[in-house]
Amino acid sequence: MDDKTGRCLCGAVRFRTRGELREVIACHCSQCRRQTGLYYAATNVLLDRLEIEGMGDVGWYRASTEARRGFCRTCGSALFWQADGADYMSIMAGAFDQPSGLAIGYHIFCADKGDFYEINDGLPQYPAGRG
Repeated sequence: MDDKTGRCLCGAVRFRTRGELREVIACHCSQCRRQTGLYYAATNVLLDRLEIEGMGDVGWYRASTEARRGFCRTCGSALFWQADGADYMSIMAGAFDQPSGLAIGYHIFCADKGDFYEINDGLPQYPAGRG
């Protein structure tokens, strides 16, 4: 198995994933940009392959009617994103211990990206979601 571990900045919330993870998707929508200060880069793991320690320190914020965003209540680290009813959790790529072995696959909601940076890594870019 390809277990990976990670945590928030202060260590109050720790997690372990088991098995393969999806490529990292970089989301440039205004919600993700405002939450992180740049863009949201996350992978997915099935819920039955995710263990979270310190769940009592995870706060949840509903930025939309479709999903919730998880963060550490102590240090404020953005950690999770979960669509309502989904059998998976998105986890911020930067929260994984290094080396993570993760790589960005493509960018979404590029039409909404901040005006202070360019996306020039040569990866596919989509104006909205990739659907």
